[in-house]
Amino acid sequence: MTEPLVIRAPAEMTAWSRAAHASGERIAFVPTMGALHAGHVVLLGDGRRRAERLVLSIFVNPTQFGPNEDLARYPRDLPGDLAKAAGAGTDVAFVPDAGDIYPAGFQTTVAVGELSRGLDGPLRPGHFAGVATVVAKLFNIVRPDLAIFGEKDFQQLAIVRRMVADLAMGIEIVGVPTVREP
Repeated sequence: MTEPLVIRAPAEMTAWSRAAHASGERIAFVPTMGALHAGHVVLLGDGRRRAERLVLSIFVNPTQFGPNEDLARYPRDLPGDLAKAAGAGTDVAFVPDAGDIYPAGFQTTVAVGELSRGLDGPLRPGHFAGVATVVAKLFNIVRPDLAIFGEKDFQQLAIVRRMVADLAMGIEIVGVPTVREP
């Protein structure tokens, strides 16, 4: 079980993806905020079956945390995450810094209007714009053929699917049934 290649710089991640595509390989992508568990491992396994290359991102996205949600307390375990990713056959773990995703002066957001308004939207103002923005950025950096998400957050999955369709991203979005820890 080989640990995945850890890439931190967006330009290096994009270059890796371009080389994989040039070799005719499809890339499956599983975006996460880390703290991987059995559900994430299932997503990675699905990606491994669907494509020649498997990329995982580990990025705790500050823009999807509201004022009453504690970004600093979000669990982080990079060594444990890399071990789980290795067990699932992950080729690359893309682990950028917040400054690489949101450099000084960053001001663009992606908002998926109607789908963000109901359910959790009013309870977490700005959350889904943060999710859509970071996922769009990650898609532009990683350049996957398909991306895999758990169905546990139905609203998030619907928002990502709508964004990909509306912005003609050409990425297959795969929803996988939720797996919970015992």
